[in-house]
Amino acid sequence: MTADIAIHDAYVLTVDDRNHLYERGTVLVEDGRIAEVRTSQDDDAGIAADRVIDGEGKLVMPGLVNAHTHLELTPLLGAFSDLDLLEMMGGMTAIYGHIAEGEYEYLTEAGYELAALNFLAGGVTTSNSMDVRPSAGAETFGEAGLRGFFGVALSDLFWDVPVDEQFARARDFIDEYHDSYDGRIQATICPHDDWSCTRELWERTADLVADYPDLHVHTHLLELEASNTMARSNGATDSLDMLDDVGLLNDQLVAAHFRLADEEDIQRTADAEASVAHCPSIFSYWNTDGDVQWTPVPELREAGVDVGLGIDDHYWHDSYNMFGEARQARLAANLKRSAGQYHSMELVRMLTIEGAKALGVGDEIGSLEPGKRADVILLDVEKPKFTPLTNIPAQVANNAAPADVETVIVDGEVLMAEGAVKTLDTDAVRERAKSAVDRFESETDWELGIGGSEPPNTMNVARDLPKRGPVQLLGRLAVQSAKDKFSF
Repeated sequence: MTADIAIHDAYVLTVDDRNHLYERGTVLVEDGRIAEVRTSQDDDAGIAADRVIDGEGKLVMPGLVNAHTHLELTPLLGAFSDLDLLEMMGGMTAIYGHIAEGEYEYLTEAGYELAALNFLAGGVTTSNSMDVRPSAGAETFGEAGLRGFFGVALSDLFWDVPVDEQFARARDFIDEYHDSYDGRIQATICPHDDWSCTRELWERTADLVADYPDLHVHTHLLELEASNTMARSNGATDSLDMLDDVGLLNDQLVAAHFRLADEEDIQRTADAEASVAHCPSIFSYWNTDGDVQWTPVPELREAGVDVGLGIDDHYWHDSYNMFGEARQARLAANLKRSAGQYHSMELVRMLTIEGAKALGVGDEIGSLEPGKRADVILLDVEKPKFTPLTNIPAQVANNAAPADVETVIVDGEVLMAEGAVKTLDTDAVRERAKSAVDRFESETDWELGIGGSEPPNTMNVARDLPKRGPVQLLGRLAVQSAKDKFSF
């Protein structure tokens, strides 16, 4: 018996259709794919493999899938954390406006490196990111050996970059990066959301999709009360009707958040075989209204919708922790709705196979099964916090953390071994991130210190905000709200 990688005598959580769990299991990897998953034999330590890993005290499971995120502002971790909602949103929008205009390239490049390093070290092997200028992200994640989906955010009511230029950037990005780095990097088409896009932009998006029919459409959907209001301003009944009108409500759609979905929305999404990315931490962090319903994930899953978990803007809630998203999904749902919203294994599946299915790669990654790509992580479960090791799915969902990840394998390549990242220079990444933040502080009115941050004053933020697009956005929402209130 030979293999490229042999992991033996480990706890193995397969996340296959039966959620098979081995108390003493062996995983064999050949040519980048999983060749065998089985109960360990006494002589497995002697398997003729290029790398033999003693799995005693380790949990082997699929790599984590971050189904929705934004990565360009990663170096500003902590800068937004203590701001009120208006400061947070205003500061973020102003910075993104500058990025859209081609500024702060040094910050975004450092951000992608820092995100790749931290996600890799924390067991996140696949990320789906919507950014303004994602080329550096595709290259960084590709060079690091990670799997990533990247797309150019498109909006005609959020920033002031001409729409023709935005779509030209999107086409150029797709042509250069789609299916690159041995297929690990995939391009997506990313209309920003249902509250900052006109019907004209959705129609142009549909035209772009027609030219690239294999690409997924990644957007924010039913995130805010303004979502359906803008849809009505666009001549549709609601947000799903808007997407259906232009032919985008289908199995290529990945919808982030979906907080305001009702029963009809859920059923229409299921019928279309579209997918949802649930990001519990971000909305626990900046929830604008405690009475707004929580994303109806149990109902979505019951209807057959694939629901993955995502970190979203992780620099707001200061976390790269995908395991934490599972815990937060449980706690927030139980608080908002009632106890017992999830079984632990459901959350593990949302961290792995359901996120993979949401991105259209569930037949390739997301579970440990023969024939699938070898995206595998090993956790140290001999730590006191895992003692006694009972109910492994619950330990993963409630207790695991990035620091527990010791080994990361993607496509059969070992990217981290015994806690040491092999494909990124940790010290160099940290230094570039610190230098980028220093430069950003020197070039802006932000004050970033070890005791906290001070954003620019309100006047300076207002000066830096995009003007044309947001003014149109607010105007359209105001007019439509008045029409809704005083309809005849």
